[in-house]
Amino acid sequence: MIKLGVNIDHAATLRQARKDFDPDPIKAAQICEKAGAHSIVCHLREDRRHIQDKDVFLLRKIVRTRLNLEMSLNAQIIKITGQVKPDIATIVPERRQEVTTEGGLDVIKHFTKVKNTVSFLQDKGIEVSLFIAPEKNQIEHAKLSGAQIIEIHTGSYSQAQNRITNARELKKILTATEYARQIGLKVSAGHGLNYTNTSTIAKISGIEELNIGHSIISEALFVGLDQAVKKMLRTMGAAGRK
Repeated sequence: MIKLGVNIDHAATLRQARKDFDPDPIKAAQICEKAGAHSIVCHLREDRRHIQDKDVFLLRKIVRTRLNLEMSLNAQIIKITGQVKPDIATIVPERRQEVTTEGGLDVIKHFTKVKNTVSFLQDKGIEVSLFIAPEKNQIEHAKLSGAQIIEIHTGSYSQAQNRITNARELKKILTATEYARQIGLKVSAGHGLNYTNTSTIAKISGIEELNIGHSIISEALFVGLDQAVKKMLRTMGAAGRK
């Protein structure tokens, strides 16, 4: 059964808009787990625009499923991740100017640094995932880096404007998933997934988990976080955590 990881970053985005205490991303994580989420995802960005250092350490204490910490290759962020020891560390690209992560990590370009970071994190007992585009060369280098998981960037699929483009991007994801599994990698996927486009991705054999944040937090404004998580689980055809 495919699993759901809920990204709680935008609970913190609302909090940071007022530099206040509410809404509390720690409480959001607890609600998501109670609603059936299989993991909690957050991104400690270099500019600390939403999740703060204290949030990550508190999440490590209270998360009962799995904590997936998204991180860049910044030395300070790597050090903090090693201290927090999340269950999974997902290495993502990051630019200060971007609104959200714009594309997959270029593992080929940054291979030496990626490989060294993977080794450092694994020595801390952390499982490592690389957030990459559905491209064979990137998948091969992800495997060579020693990472155990790839998270396929579904942004191009999610932003497809017509059926032809949608079908082309979906085929890339299917092919990438099949190849990654063949060479021994676990596969998850995420970025831009919502209540309309997720069910198709959830049916792909070989994808173990979908990581979704913005659409769930947005829906929560209208129906509450508990119901928004349960609705996404139904959309995916996924049962709540055991």
